[in-house]
Formats: sequence, C-alpha cells, structure tokens
Amino acid sequence: MSQIEVDKVIPQSGTNLQIGEAGDTINLTTATVNLPTGVGGTAWQAVKTANFTAVAGEGYFVNTTGNVITATLPSSATIGNEVSIIDYAGTADTNNITIGRNGHKIQGAASDMTVSTERAAFTLVYVDATQGWLLKDK
Repeated sequence: MSQIEVDKVIPQSGTNLQIGEAGDTINLTTATVNLPTGVGGTAWQAVKTANFTAVAGEGYFVNTTGNVITATLPSSATIGNEVSIIDYAGTADTNNITIGRNGHKIQGAASDMTVSTERAAFTLVYVDATQGWLLKDK
C-alpha cells in the first residue's frame, strides 16, 4: 500500500479528486473537512414558537399550537441551499405556517407559501431566479 503526502494533493474547485484505485481502503486520520452549506446533513434547530428567518442548511420544528408562524426564507440564496420545515405539534391545519419568500420565488410563483397540512414535513431547495425555492420531495 502506498501513501500519499498531503502536500502533494492540490484541491481544485469543480474537479474530481481520486485517491487510490477501486477496492483500496483509504484511511484519513487527522483531517479537517470543510463542506459547503447544505452538504453533510441538516443542522436542526430548537423548536420555533414565533416568527423567524431561516438559514440555509438548517431545519426547523415549527410549533403553531398558540399562533400562526411565518418562516422567512434567506434573502440571499445560491443553488443547492436547503431549508427544512416540520409541523412540530401537528397544528398547521389550524394555525398555518407561512413560508415568506423574501424576494425569491417559491415553486416558480412570486408569492408566499401557506402550509395548512397537519404534520407537514418538507425541504425547500434553491435553484435559480426563475424557479426560486423548489420542494425537494413530493
């Protein structure tokens, strides 16, 4: 098994980096990996009980037991940014969750999104100015 010296691996944007051959075992011991926003999982936040502005890469449990809540999407978004929402208490059918578009389209429409389904859970992914935020799954 050969070893690769770290100073000989040159990171480049937009390229694939292959280390080893098929079937090889690659061991990374003391490495720090920095992933772009939205890569590597969702950073779930504490339960929200009032209006808030979402951050790309985060997920929110939204509790509308006492009132309607507006979750405002980030004002600056880039392709691949994700925001996840879950109706925490199953009360979005009574007290809706409004997804504020914050200048971007949602599903190609220039209007906010109203969530009125009990136990709704979804992720919005930003694509571009034409379509804006799209539902990841249906």
